Amino acid sequence: MESANQDINLNSPNKGLLSDAMTDVPVDSAAAARTSAPEGLTLAEEEELRSELAKVEEEIGTLRQVLAAKERHCGELKRKLGLTPLDGLKQNLSKSWHDVQVSNAYVKTSEKLGEWNDKVTQSDLYLSASSTLEDWNEKLTQSEAYKKTQETLSQAGQKTSAALSNVGSVISRKLGDMRNSATFKSFEDRVGTIKTSIRANGLSDM
Repeated sequence: MESANQDINLNSPNKGLLSDAMTDVPVDSAAAARTSAPEGLTLAEEEELRSELAKVEEEIGTLRQVLAAKERHCGELKRKLGLTPLDGLKQNLSKSWHDVQVSNAYVKTSEKLGEWNDKVTQSDLYLSASSTLEDWNEKLTQSEAYKKTQETLSQAGQKTSAALSNVGSVISRKLGDMRNSATFKSFEDRVGTIKTSIRANGLSDM
């Protein structure tokens, strides 16, 4: 015991002998990593499950690599076709909406709404309300106030059209009067004289 204590003692001249001896002892890493089998499993069953787990993890890694390659190829095809991420989003939304429309929940909901609509439109309350609204509409259109309002609006429209027509006639008459005035004719004579002078000067220069 004392020799062992001396080897472990850091102040002992033989302090390195124990560590060197321990490094020469072979260590089974698999046995060290292996824990006791879960309750209800034999060692053989545990080994079989661990082997299957390793295969599944390897398959998952392979599938991830294949998926990444497919995604890159898909991106290249979209780029060559000129498709943008927005186009992809629209396509996904359209597909999602189509899937919703053909889903059982959507179809059942549409059928239920149709049944409710039929029940509401055929109910006594709905028919009574519709009839009451029709009566009110007929009474309103036949009332004196409604007729007077229509006549007032019609007269206002006619007066507006007549006023615009009168404005157009006045402007045309004013333009005709201005064209026949002495001032306008004098202006036309001056313009004609200037044109004649320009032509004469151009011919003399030639």
